[in-house]
This record gives sequence, C-alpha cells and structure tokens, in this order.
Amino acid sequence: MQLFLRNPQQERWEFQLRLKALWGLIIVLCCLLLLRLVWLQVISHSYYHTLAEANRISIVPIVPNRGLILDRNGTVLAENNYSYDLEITPARVQNIDALTNQLAKLVTITPSDRKLFRKALDETHGLSAIPLRSRLSELEIARVSVNRYRLPGVDIHTRLIRSYPFGTSASHLIGYIGRINEADQEKLEDDGLSDEYRGTNHIGKLGIEGHYEHELHGTTGSEQVETDANGRGVRSLERRDPTAGNDLFLTIDAGLQQAAEKAFGDHRGALVAIEPSSGDVLAFVSEPGFDPNLFVDGIDQDSWNALNESPDKPLNNRALRGLYPPGSTVKPFMALAALTLGKRSPDFKIQDPGYFSFPGSSHRYRDWREGGHGMVDMHLSIVQSCDTYYYGLATDLGIDAMHDFFSGFGFGQKTGLDLDGEMSGLYPSPAWKQKKLKQDWYGGETVISGIGQGYILTTPLQLARSVATLANNGIMMKPHLVHAIRDRATGTLKILPVEIERTLNLRQADMDFVRNAMVDVMKPGGTAAQAGAGATYLIAGKTGTAQVVGVRQGEKYSESRTAERNRDHALFIAFAPADHPRLALAVLVENGGHGGSMAAPIARQIFDYYLLGRGVKAVPDTAENAGDDSAHD
Repeated sequence: MQLFLRNPQQERWEFQLRLKALWGLIIVLCCLLLLRLVWLQVISHSYYHTLAEANRISIVPIVPNRGLILDRNGTVLAENNYSYDLEITPARVQNIDALTNQLAKLVTITPSDRKLFRKALDETHGLSAIPLRSRLSELEIARVSVNRYRLPGVDIHTRLIRSYPFGTSASHLIGYIGRINEADQEKLEDDGLSDEYRGTNHIGKLGIEGHYEHELHGTTGSEQVETDANGRGVRSLERRDPTAGNDLFLTIDAGLQQAAEKAFGDHRGALVAIEPSSGDVLAFVSEPGFDPNLFVDGIDQDSWNALNESPDKPLNNRALRGLYPPGSTVKPFMALAALTLGKRSPDFKIQDPGYFSFPGSSHRYRDWREGGHGMVDMHLSIVQSCDTYYYGLATDLGIDAMHDFFSGFGFGQKTGLDLDGEMSGLYPSPAWKQKKLKQDWYGGETVISGIGQGYILTTPLQLARSVATLANNGIMMKPHLVHAIRDRATGTLKILPVEIERTLNLRQADMDFVRNAMVDVMKPGGTAAQAGAGATYLIAGKTGTAQVVGVRQGEKYSESRTAERNRDHALFIAFAPADHPRLALAVLVENGGHGGSMAAPIARQIFDYYLLGRGVKAVPDTAENAGDDSAHD
C-alpha cells in the first residue's frame, strides 16, 4: 500500500494561483461590464434615449382643414363639418368580427357600414385606424365611452368631414373626395408627398376637388404626445400647427347653375355658359348628376350599382367628355368661313329644291324641309337653317379649308379648362381619315360635314367656347373655373388673370353679318322664333339637330316611331344681349328632337334668369316635339 503525504506548501501555492485566476476573471468581467456601461451610457446614449422616449412619446400627425370651395358670390359649395366617428385599429384587435358584433349592440351598424369597413381594411392592410361608423349621436358616443374598457382597439375620433350642401347640383364640376387607396398612395410616394399626407385619409378624386388637390389639402402638422402604458395620451409636449388648405372662389354662379339644372327637368344633356369677355364659366351643367356626399367615406355597393348601371349614365360628365355631332350649329361658322375665304358674298343665292346632288349622281342629300326653301341667300340660310345651301357651300370650300377654319375656333381641340379628363372632339380631314382608318376621303363626307354631321364630334364645352369667341368679335378667351384663391395662412386673396388664347383674323363686317343673321333666328320666320318671342333684349342664336341613327335614302325620319334613345339630339348655341354680350352658351338635350323646340327654350330661361332675374321652370316635352315627324332644327 502506497502512502501519499500532504504538501502544505504546494497546496498553498495552488490555492493562491486559483485565487489569483478568479480575481483576474472578476477584474476582466468588471472591465467588460464597465465597457458595456460606457457603451450604453455614453457612446449609445442618444440611440437608447430615443428608444426610451419612443416608448412614452408618440408623434401624432395633425390633419389640416381642407379648403372651402365657393362660387363667385361667396356661396359655399364644399365645406367641412364636424363628425364623431367610431374607429377600429385592426393591429390592436384579435377578432375583428367579434368586436364588430359587440359594437353593433351599442350603436347602429348597417350592412353597408360593414362592407365599407371591409373594403377600407383590404386597402389599408389594417395598418391604421379605420372608421366603422360616421356621425355618431351623443347617445351612441356615451354608450361606447362607458364600455370602452372592454373594447380594445376602439376609439371615438372627432374629425372634419367633407360635405356638399347642394347635393347633386354642380356635382360633375365640384367632384368629390374619397378615401386614399393603394393607387393614390403609390402616386403620393412617386410625387414625394407621403409625409405631407401622413395621417390624411382622404384625397380629391374628381372635378375641382381632384384638379386643385394641391391647393385644397393644406400642410399637415404634428404633435408630440406623452402616452401611458395603454398607449393613451397623457399630455402634449410639443405641437406644430397644420396650415389649412386654400379656399377656391369659382367663376360659377350657383344661382345660375341651379336655374339651368332646373330648366332641364328630367331630360339628359349638358349646358355650358361663358362670359365672352373673360372666359369665366358661369354655369357648367351635366344632367343627370349624382350626390358627391355618397363618395366621401366610400360609396356602398348598392348605391354604386345604381349609379353605374343606370341607363341615364349620371356619372358621365357630358359637358366635358360627351362627344356629339354639332349639327346645324356649325352653319354660322360655315357662313363666316365662306365670307372670310371669299367663297360667297352675302347676297349669293341658290334655288333650293329640297336636296343637293352631285352632277350625274342620283343620290340626294336632303334638306330638312321637304320641297326646299325656294330662293335662299346667306342670311336666310342661317335664319331658316337651309341644309341645301351648306351642302353646296361645303363642296366649294373643300374639307381641308373647312378643317383649318374650324380649328381656329377650337373645334377638335381641348379648351384647357381646369378640370381633368376633357375630350378633344374631332374635326376630320383627309389626312386624319387616311391615318386613322386607312381610307380615302369621299366627296359625300365633305357634303354632310357642311351641316355638322359625319365624323365631326364636339363637346358642349367646345361649342360654348366657339360661340363665345364669335360673341367676343373673334377674341378667344381661355375658359376657366377658378377665379381667385384665398391663402388661409395669410388671408390674402389672389385673383387669377384671364388669358387670351388667340385672336382670329376676321373682318368685323363679316362677323356682324353672321351675328345679325343669328339675331333673326330668334324672330318670326327663324327656327327659334318661339323661344325668342317676347324677349326684351336681343338674342343671337342658332338651332341644331344631330342625328343619332341614320335614315336610309328615300325613307323619312319619324320621331314618334323612333325609340326614345335613338331620337335626334337637340342643340342650341346663343349669346345675349346680342349688341353687348354678357353670356354665351351651348345647350345639348340628348334625344331631345329639335333644337328650336327643346334646347332653345332652356337657353331662353337661362338668359331671362341671368339678365332679368326671372324664375325658371323645367322645359317639358312639347306636343310639337312629340308629334312632328319633320326633322327641322
């Protein structure tokens, strides 16, 4: 058996060595801890201070008040009203359906509310608060407040909600705002405006609201808010106030606008009224309209289907985007072209047999008056709207000369009105047809262009601009809708300048001749004599009737036997007082029949309202219009 003897000296040395190693380890750990503390407290102080502050401080965006839209007289057309909204923040909710059902016991929640909430939830991906109900009553607010402790993610938010006090009136002009969707968000990011719209849920979608979004929105503010453990605000630490959007004063006269809409009654159509000397658009009508209030928080499916599927197409802006043959409203411009280009003198006459034919051809281009007008000079051709006169004149002028002349009056060109989506219309030429249709131009197409048929398409806005230019002695003013902008930050009012678009090279004597003929259109013997009867001021006008469906050679158009939506469109252009024009307008009544018996009476009421202050009533379907099988203007 081997014995081991203890070595106290050796054991002491080993113990001291382990003790020194332990002390060394402790010192190293202390140094590491000290370095970590220096890193956290000194080097990374700002970073962790920011994180700590973020746990108790929230940066809350303050949405600016949207600018108002007012008419030329200060009547408010778009305003902001306070609304108490019930909102849900999806990120703080485990079961949204269960929470919604629970809330339905406290406040009224319709199926439409649920649909709109789901739609907004899909669009925002649940990253922000979404309104479930707008415009809560005081009782509903109290019910939710009492039960709020068991409603996580639910808040009552006070906000200004856009409101359109006149409902459907001027709806295509004013437009509407709607919730920001993914497409809007992408555009804001592309334009570098994401921060500017932080906290904003709505944006202008159409009309003035859309075109002038940059003026109406304002500048978003912010507030630093100290929050408790539940994320609720305790106190405000710092605030940067928002700047409200600018107010827009339109050129529109709200009274004239409503009078024009009333005059249309149940008829579909459009009217544009312009002040010739300035280009101010005083009325901009597209009937029927729609209620823009439906779109503010997202339109429900039933209301959308009713608008979108209606055969009357209330969402179609007929004044801006509707394309129609101008019909006989082109005849004053045809006469002016003939005088300007030296193709006709005022006393040039034709014998009208009731039709026009090319030499050696049996095809007849018929006049609206069976048997013709007899001996017709240029003055009478305008007064009685003689088609045959303009068939021959078109042939003598040629389509290229007609195209160039009418282009000067803005046919086939956008007006540049401050609204999005304007259509340019079309005034054809052989070059256009060859490029577009790969076809040659035929002489018969020139013939029917002389009475505003064929390929020619115009918008009511274009027609209004052209007649306003004639009323203004060939000086074309650029049409516009915004007259002034009021800066909400400074209170200053900026008046926008009027613009001369072009001055046409026309002789005053030629323009006076055409204008005088248009005055006689409104007198006995003229195609709008009934509408002009009893006027205490001079009206210069021209009626027009545009075919919707063609009539075969040898057949006679019968309005009473034609389906309502296949009947001719009724048109009328005019200005008054003719000796000192204050208002020029174009009226279109879809499938209205004759310009003289349907469109002209609407214009007469508008002139009487604007110039004399008289009341307006809806223009009915006249017995003459319903039963007369002729195709007169």
